[in-house]
Amino acid sequence: MTGNTSPQGADGGGTTLPPLVEPAAELTKDEVARYSRHLIIPDVGMVGQKRLKNAKVLVIGAGGLGSPALLYLAAAGVGTLGIVEFDEVDESNLHRQIIHGQSDLGRSKAESARDSIAEVNPFVRVNLHQTNLTSDNALEIFDDYDLILDGTDNFATRYLVNDAAVLQGKPYVWGSIFRFEGQASVFWEAHGPNYRDLYPEPPPPGMVPSCAEGGVLGVLCASIGSIMVNEAIKLITGIGETLLGRLMIYDALEMSYRTVKIRKDPNADKVTELIDYETFCGVVSDDAQQAAADSTITPQELKDKFDSEQKFELIDVREPHEYDIVHIDGSKLIPKDRITSGEALAELPQDRQIVLHCKSGARSAEALSALHKAGFSDAVHVGGGVLGWANQVDQSLPTY
Repeated sequence: MTGNTSPQGADGGGTTLPPLVEPAAELTKDEVARYSRHLIIPDVGMVGQKRLKNAKVLVIGAGGLGSPALLYLAAAGVGTLGIVEFDEVDESNLHRQIIHGQSDLGRSKAESARDSIAEVNPFVRVNLHQTNLTSDNALEIFDDYDLILDGTDNFATRYLVNDAAVLQGKPYVWGSIFRFEGQASVFWEAHGPNYRDLYPEPPPPGMVPSCAEGGVLGVLCASIGSIMVNEAIKLITGIGETLLGRLMIYDALEMSYRTVKIRKDPNADKVTELIDYETFCGVVSDDAQQAAADSTITPQELKDKFDSEQKFELIDVREPHEYDIVHIDGSKLIPKDRITSGEALAELPQDRQIVLHCKSGARSAEALSALHKAGFSDAVHVGGGVLGWANQVDQSLPTY
């Protein structure tokens, strides 16, 4: 952990908070029948279910974590759900994004999620925000909701969600997944730490791969997504001890859960405005951007090199398991870290141009920067990577 954390033993509980939402006036006869198994739990009861009915919850993303979260929030009877999502359903989504199905391929994820929610619970109102969440619209979108759930997979959006929630004084539930590990917590500036107390600074560009680069066990999304909904229900109804001030870490391979305390940093800078989060997080390093500025070729230009029988060395900087999924014939696999560390420089030919590629272009840009610094001044990389090649040049290849 990079933030203000410490191990927590079995005696370290979470934080009990007052109910976030006032109860609705009533439940209809049909709603009583639907939620009867909630109503007979003394800690929930009629009052708790009325609070859920009156709650307005915004979910950022209808992807891996948003899918189970939206379904269970709807099933639990949360009266209004907002969905921030601008992407379309892709086949690679379906192993984990269970709110979508085969017939939804190519559809708006937001609209697909809305239709699935209607099948789960027709009493739920769904608001669609089919846009990219930005510093320009976040505060306006957040304004209509009591609680935010953030399951996005990039640091820029995570910091944006945190800062917007801090400025609006609203709690949010956060979840994160990667390969076999998941994390979850609750952040609320008015009552405890926020995300910046856990991660004061984003990691260096390229240090932490996304799920698209590193993969994720599909069922892990259900494990963490359900924990996020559990926290949302506790916040809305005021029952139990929340994860505010605690980070829960789940390892699916070991089947282990552990928690660490998150302490508020008294010396942290106050959040006073929303900023440019792409720049703050340095999605691609300045050196990589500079290297790629005049040294990027298109997939078609790479094909032209092959067709004209130019003398060059095509280097694939992805990981071996990615290379096994799909690769460009004639490429040589040298993972990015071996290039940026300098380990593989001696393996590169000096008598021909080096052409790098990765999945989509970010990692190859970082490797390109290292090559330029090492004296390979004519090295270039392929913008769009192997996905661009598969989509634009050789459509017989699979994508992932």
